[in-house]
Amino acid sequence: MEEIKSYVAKNQQRFLDELFVLLRIPSVSADPKHAPDILKTADAVKEKLIAAGAEKVEIMSTGGNPIVYGEKIVDPKLPTILVYGHYDVQPADPIELWTSPPFEPVIKDGKIYARGACDDKGQMFMHVKAFELMMKTGTLACNIKFMIEGEEEVGSSNLGPFIRKHKDKLKADVILISDTSIIANDVPSITVGLRGLTYVEVEVTGPNIDLHSGVYGGAVANPINVLCKMIASMHDENNHITIPGFYDKVVELSKEERTEMDKAPFDLNTYKKNLEIGDVRGEKGYNTRERTSIRPTLDVNGIWGGYTGEGAKTVLPSKAFAKISMRLVPNQVSEEITVMFQKYFESIAPASVKVVVRPHHGGSPVVVPTDTISYKAASKAMEQSFGKKPIPAREGGSIPIVALFEEVLGLKSILMGFGLDSDAIHSPNEHYGVFNYLKGIETIPLFYKYFAEYSKK
Repeated sequence: MEEIKSYVAKNQQRFLDELFVLLRIPSVSADPKHAPDILKTADAVKEKLIAAGAEKVEIMSTGGNPIVYGEKIVDPKLPTILVYGHYDVQPADPIELWTSPPFEPVIKDGKIYARGACDDKGQMFMHVKAFELMMKTGTLACNIKFMIEGEEEVGSSNLGPFIRKHKDKLKADVILISDTSIIANDVPSITVGLRGLTYVEVEVTGPNIDLHSGVYGGAVANPINVLCKMIASMHDENNHITIPGFYDKVVELSKEERTEMDKAPFDLNTYKKNLEIGDVRGEKGYNTRERTSIRPTLDVNGIWGGYTGEGAKTVLPSKAFAKISMRLVPNQVSEEITVMFQKYFESIAPASVKVVVRPHHGGSPVVVPTDTISYKAASKAMEQSFGKKPIPAREGGSIPIVALFEEVLGLKSILMGFGLDSDAIHSPNEHYGVFNYLKGIETIPLFYKYFAEYSKK
């Protein structure tokens, strides 16, 4: 452990400088204008893998953005760890809410501020630097393969065909992912559950053109008004989702399981203070931690229509749109929920409008077993690094490819992230603690050490 800490301390500034190079590239996968930046980032990741000591490093084409692959096979008889991460990032909008430019990383109060700092460039790059550390110190205890993709933020639609085509190349014993969080810097945790996802866009059309709101208002349906009413009707007075059949397959946790979850530290007043909200709101009968981890949700992610420019324009719009996501829990199937949503949304539309539902992407929920050697190795690594045994915890986010890896490659994943819920991922002023970044680089080599040891038993 001392050798690891010494190497990290000696190279701390270089590790930060190299991460900043990646953070300065706006690799936004949702916006086609950033296609050159996607390729530039893939090239940069490739060069860093080569510099760290990886072999057979290549940029592999897909039906969309490329995947960076590299490996180091120490001994075919040793266990192999497949590291997954992504180099693409969310759009930075709204830019005006950032306190510093999103693609000009800065350190403030011990935190790296930049789009992608935590999700996922910072966490992905920890693995590259941990690999470098193991190579330089001669302590790489397992074979390692890297698969770093560029479409996670838009649903990873080309990852499935890629891994099916390259199953032999991707053979491993476990998949290691850092795209999740810990409870706190002094309360380490390992993610053992992720919610699934269904994402749709809806369109509501009223008249065939925009109309004068004075001449036609009150006589012709306003699509924005109708859309808002339809969306509002999707929750009842207890914030229970009203789509028929939505909860049919939801797995209810036992009282004992919920009690065990509540042992994780959580202060509601601090939670509200940090978000600057007067109170929380959610499904009746569940606390805040449960609402964000073991219960499904339906949320509007964006809504627009009509005139949104400067000044006033008295228009009754022809169309209104919304983007809606549903987080799913074990046993819920994304494709089935999409169909349920579409049927229900169409059924509640009044005759005065026409509606269209366009499915985007989705993913299955995941539960990670805690009785495997990979989990035990991760737990031991974090315990040694943090000085405390990590708590198994469920998260509210989604990493759809975890279920895909199990389906296609037959591999379980270890979700050993180092971010914090307060890192503002997907939001303005995303940040990642310098402590967390360096602690990840310290901890990851220990996982390799213990995974190799436990694999021999």
